[in-house]
Amino acid sequence: MKKSLSHLPKHKREELKAVTAIITEMIDAEFIILFGSYARGDWVEDRYIGDDNILYEYQSDYDLLLVVQDLPKYQYKGYRKRIKRKARIAADCDTRLSIIMHSVDEVKAAIKRGNYFFCDIKKEGILLHSSGRFRLPAVKELNIKQRLDKAKKDFTDWSERAESFNNGYTDAMQRKDYNKAVFDLHQTAERLYDTVILVFTGYKPKLHDLEELGIKVNCLTPEFKGIFPQNTDEEKRLFKLLRSAYVGARYDMGYKITKEELEYLAERVKLLQATAEKACKEKIESFI
Repeated sequence: MKKSLSHLPKHKREELKAVTAIITEMIDAEFIILFGSYARGDWVEDRYIGDDNILYEYQSDYDLLLVVQDLPKYQYKGYRKRIKRKARIAADCDTRLSIIMHSVDEVKAAIKRGNYFFCDIKKEGILLHSSGRFRLPAVKELNIKQRLDKAKKDFTDWSERAESFNNGYTDAMQRKDYNKAVFDLHQTAERLYDTVILVFTGYKPKLHDLEELGIKVNCLTPEFKGIFPQNTDEEKRLFKLLRSAYVGARYDMGYKITKEELEYLAERVKLLQATAEKACKEKIESFI
């Protein structure tokens, strides 16, 4: 694992130093590891005008793996959100944080069995902090056939899960149970994003937030930009309806969605499904 941030501009190094200090103040981290584009050196800060004459802005996240000994102590108490909020305010961090948190035992076991997401982090990641109490094992490389077989299985398994929820959406629409329909539509989109992330990385994030999942997928391949456009207030409102459906459609008595709104969102999810299938098949073919 690398330790130098010398390939990054000064203001990026200062941001990461401040973020690391915030994290170590808030949690007892065994390791804080920067991975992804900022670790590799291929991060993006891009502004461009698309074919629809709309200005798009895209900036890579800081991908951070936090490894802790007592995962339940932190996992369900909103620490990731609190870290992000404090980094934005106290550290004046303009770069978005994408944080995953795992136990020492989980990370060790994943590296030992050759999980290429964690193995790549071990090989390419930059160590920002270590408690000195643990060491990560040597990387076990999967061969091409093993990686191909896993990608094929993940694609089949998770595409089928997405299709099952999509069938639930269709059934609920026929019964005019619109809250059930939007929940199933949300789950369809979530499973499609999971499929892409698994095929590309071998890792499934513990996320239900479609915005965060979309950002992670956009980091893997640019084909997904604009799947859920948010250039107008109306587009933002409609995406928020879908994004909030995981909780709202089941537990919020004030949550309402119309047939027309559902049909619009279903068309976007249909586009997501087609894009996911194309991207995953191309990625699988790249292993051959």
